[in-house]
Amino acid sequence: MRVALRIGTRASPLARAQTDLVVRALLRKHPRLGVDVRPIVTSGDRNRSRGSSPDFTDTIDRALLDEEVDLAVHSAKDLPSTSPSGLCLAACPRRADPRDCLVTSRPYGGALLPREAVVGSSSPRRRAQLLRWRPDLEVIEIRGNVDTRLHRVRIGELDAVVLAAAGLLRLGQVSELVRPLPFRDFLPAPAQGALAVEARADDERSLALARALDHRPTHAAVDAERAFAATLGGDCRIPMAALARVVRSRLRLEGEVLSADGKVRFRARGTGPIARAASVGESVAASLLGRGGGFLLSPGGS
Repeated sequence: MRVALRIGTRASPLARAQTDLVVRALLRKHPRLGVDVRPIVTSGDRNRSRGSSPDFTDTIDRALLDEEVDLAVHSAKDLPSTSPSGLCLAACPRRADPRDCLVTSRPYGGALLPREAVVGSSSPRRRAQLLRWRPDLEVIEIRGNVDTRLHRVRIGELDAVVLAAAGLLRLGQVSELVRPLPFRDFLPAPAQGALAVEARADDERSLALARALDHRPTHAAVDAERAFAATLGGDCRIPMAALARVVRSRLRLEGEVLSADGKVRFRARGTGPIARAASVGESVAASLLGRGGGFLLSPGGS
């Protein structure tokens, strides 16, 4: 009897939507493949007040290592900077829009937001970028899934929230109140907009199935951005951002670190061959550290 491919994912609506994209892609390539999607509650789901990125992958990775599932689907930005021993990043499907978006309670015209508007975000990076862009804003921390955050805007509790464009697109939550933010002011989190399909490093069947979904430019960009984050310390509490793109077979990466209040920012760029994507990320991070960005990463430096 043919054994179904078991896929682990978080149970949130966005995680399920992302996993559905992976499942559909698998079935297009292997129409007779049996697929069993298994929602898993992570430590980050159980304790939303903690909610750092590794907390949204740890339980799923444990299920993968324990052979309870064969593949795991994550938001690539939630992955730790290095894969747990025994696991590997088998595939990154084509990346969605990596930009951040401002979702407002009503149209505000060219200014996007009124003076002293209240904006919700749980991300130190977004908070620092918002305050650099508009020091008059009041940025408050919010938790919860996408629908919870959007609800707080719809009832007027917040003037706006900042969310990833990719998540809004995957949930069908795009409207005239969603405004993409430019990279010049809002460089995204490392690997934002990309999906990560993990497998056990010794599971040849699952690896082969997953690798058929891989989009090499996206995978290279994710490798570069994760290497950038790892070199800077890999902590999602640090206001850091990075975006890599492949242009004419060369990978170009731009990265930054900011102070918590957004008043200080260091940016650097680098390029290199796709095959050395991780080295490009490490080089750009080292450049930031050498130019003084390391001060922002030290205790009390921001």
